[in-house]
Amino acid sequence: MQGHSPVSAPVRAAYSYCEAVTGQQARNFAYGIRLLPTDKRQAMSALYAFSRRVDDIGDGGLGASAKRERLESTRELLSRIRGDKVDEDDTDPVAVALADAARRFPIPLGGLDELIDGVLMDVRGETYETWDDLKVYCRCVAGAIGRLSLGVFGTQHGARGADRASEYADTLGLALQLTNILRDIREDAAGGRTYLPSDDLAKFGCSTGLTDPVLPEGADFDGLVHFEVRRARGLFVEGYRLLPMLDRRSGACVAAMAGIYRRLLDRIERDPGAVLRGRVSLPGHEKAYVAMRGLSGFDARHVSRHVIPQAVRRRT
Repeated sequence: MQGHSPVSAPVRAAYSYCEAVTGQQARNFAYGIRLLPTDKRQAMSALYAFSRRVDDIGDGGLGASAKRERLESTRELLSRIRGDKVDEDDTDPVAVALADAARRFPIPLGGLDELIDGVLMDVRGETYETWDDLKVYCRCVAGAIGRLSLGVFGTQHGARGADRASEYADTLGLALQLTNILRDIREDAAGGRTYLPSDDLAKFGCSTGLTDPVLPEGADFDGLVHFEVRRARGLFVEGYRLLPMLDRRSGACVAAMAGIYRRLLDRIERDPGAVLRGRVSLPGHEKAYVAMRGLSGFDARHVSRHVIPQAVRRRT
């Protein structure tokens, strides 16, 4: 959107709070959004700060009943934001910032309801038998974030295939979430959570032992990881079709965030056992390289020249 009105001092302070939260809590995400113009960067920070609040409730030490209560209270706050009932002098900076962002951009706030639904699935301790089951969860906690972000980015006028932009944003969210699940296998298992489909775990003899670097005899953990990596790569290929539909800086933001996760996926593929020994991450200089590559437009051009034509050939 163009022609936004100036931001008042209270709203500017609310955005500053959200940007501080984002910089401290989400370094991969922050690498991407720093490539955006100010208004979009602020809106994305507000979305992140609200999402982080929801995630922190789910991951916190409260009992299940208290978590459900807090999540429903957060849903009520979201309803106030959706109804434009949050004043700029409200004491909650996240609510103030998100309310302003929703006035400035066509953000589908229902995606945050989906995020709350996904975290409630965690609170209930749900497990997933098949990939189709897990996709429902991933769409709530990550696909929805992709669609919310698209509300801030927008698509370029006349962009080819823009009617499917929301679908591609959702799929890219699934790719990021599956990468997260692979990276956090040991940590999640230690906390009593298992996200990978039980069908896949059983197929590779990995239904137990995911908290221990030494797996039970007969377990093919490398095979399991490589299987899931191939699935994530397919999602990335499909989701990357969003890039040519975005303006240069929005495309750079998406390419940077997705590029960091694709490189994490490469590391996991090369050494699957690393996720059982500790947290796999990228050094800062490599993240900076991915960000600059995104800003150059290389990834968007690559998708336009190679990914989309190949997909068209497969369909004909």
